[in-house]
Amino acid sequence: MARRPDTSADSKIDRDMCRLVHQFAHQLDTNARRVADELGLTPTQVVMLRELSEPITARELAARIFCEPSNATFVLDRLEQQGLIERHPHPTDRRAKQIVLTETGHDRRAEVLVGLHTDSPLSPLTTLEQETLRDLLQRLVAPQ
Repeated sequence: MARRPDTSADSKIDRDMCRLVHQFAHQLDTNARRVADELGLTPTQVVMLRELSEPITARELAARIFCEPSNATFVLDRLEQQGLIERHPHPTDRRAKQIVLTETGHDRRAEVLVGLHTDSPLSPLTTLEQETLRDLLQRLVAPQ
């Protein structure tokens, strides 16, 4: 009878990594929810405002935050009703609209960024450690 290779060390590393990544993602989500509550926004609005650093289409924004374009449109409608974004014609694609922050939207985004930075799950790490973690995660999720 063939013996199975000992994978206990690999299995433990895999379990530890999965647990830690899940726990960290939960902490990031909890932080976004805290900021949302403080600012009277939804967590998805907080994430969208965080990502609106430049004009972007709704489809691109949905892909960035891993949600369906129809869900992104619903949330963007609410942000538009609040006067935080405007939809402008795309400069090169006449079928698309670009999402652009209003002046009020820029102010609200700044509040979101400060809120997310305050008591961030990344706070225990130095800037260099945060950059290293980001770079390692980018390597892990990069297409093979």
